[in-house]
Amino acid sequence: MYTMGIQRYGKLNRLQQVLPEGLPVDSSWLQKQGYSRQLIAKYLRHGWLASPVRGVYRRASAMIDQKSWEPVVISMQRLLEVPTTVGGRTALELNGLSHYLSMTAPSAVHLYGSELPPSWVNRLPLKQQFVFHSTHLFKTSDGNIKKSKEYQQANFTQHKWGASEWSMLISTPERAILELLDELPTHETFHQADVLMEGLTNLRPKYLNTVLADCRSIKTKRLFLWFAQRHNHAWLKTLDTENIDIGKGKRMIVPGGKLDPKYLITVPEEFANDRQRTI
Repeated sequence: MYTMGIQRYGKLNRLQQVLPEGLPVDSSWLQKQGYSRQLIAKYLRHGWLASPVRGVYRRASAMIDQKSWEPVVISMQRLLEVPTTVGGRTALELNGLSHYLSMTAPSAVHLYGSELPPSWVNRLPLKQQFVFHSTHLFKTSDGNIKKSKEYQQANFTQHKWGASEWSMLISTPERAILELLDELPTHETFHQADVLMEGLTNLRPKYLNTVLADCRSIKTKRLFLWFAQRHNHAWLKTLDTENIDIGKGKRMIVPGGKLDPKYLITVPEEFANDRQRTI
């Protein structure tokens, strides 16, 4: 009995090492670490574990807002090994570009990956909901993120969260803006994209060349170049546009919009007539 008690105490002590405070995991993950359903139930009864929703567990922490979405993403990336990154609008906000976006608190967190996240993540009582996107936009994105150093630097960066030592893998601004533009005009507006693109004066041409060459969406690449020319960004002059495939033929992006003669996309008439654009 004494030996058994030591073993159980040892498992509890180990739990504190393998499961950082505040990070949610499911029962399957705990069982893979050697914790039976009976032991999980015991830890729950004694308050060593908390269960925000059925089948999901975390060590309680007074230092972490249990309604924050960041610990969920960190757990998926670090513990559950779900191939997912934070991208699009959310990555732009985390990269310090939120002052060009809506001033209201984001209601959605945009995740990109080759696999759906666990079904329980959107059952958690969080302030935001997760919106999942597949990585179809880029040719070599398979969610494993095991690419060349150059590819990694152009597409992803580590973002430290709060005062903790935790960090999340998120899209670089160069990749994130393409992810956002891919949502036009159904889930993003031209006005919001225009305000955002106006402020992107510090994009890095070397990384832009990499992500644009890797982007498979003709529509998205044409939109990006159209916005870049509209705001006459200095980095546009150094892009290797000869190696950016923008296809042939017209693309109707906005029904009833005006056709741009250079990029052959339809845009809202008020943008087409705006003299801010440099022809």
